[in-house]
Amino acid sequence: MKPAEAYILNQIEPYKSILLHLQILIEHTFVEAHMEYKWSIPCYYVGTRPICYLNQSKDYVDVGFWHSAHLTKYTEHMISDNRKVVKSMRYKSLDDIDDVLFINILKEVEKHKNKSFLK
Repeated sequence: MKPAEAYILNQIEPYKSILLHLQILIEHTFVEAHMEYKWSIPCYYVGTRPICYLNQSKDYVDVGFWHSAHLTKYTEHMISDNRKVVKSMRYKSLDDIDDVLFINILKEVEKHKNKSFLK
C-alpha cells in the first residue's frame, strides 16, 4: 500500500470517511490526477503541478489549495488562517461536504494550475 493511501485508511472515523469521500470527488473531477505522499500528507497533482492536499488536523479535515491567490469565486467558503499562499476547505463531518461546491472549487483551481502560487 502506498503511504498516501495508508495515511487515509489509518485515520479514525469520521476523518477516514471524509478523506475517502474527498478522494472520490477529486479523482472524479481530475481523472488525470495522481496522489503522492509529500510533507507527510496526501497531495494531489496533475502532471507535475500540485492541485491540493488532504490533512487531518485537530478535529477536521483540511483540503488546502496552493493556487488560492488566483481564485475569485467561492473564497467566502475558504479559510486562510493567516497563511499567505494556501486557502482551504475544512470538514468535521461527511454532512459538511457540499459535493457541488467542492467540485466547482476544484474546477476553478484547475483553471489556474499552471500559474505560480503567488500573484
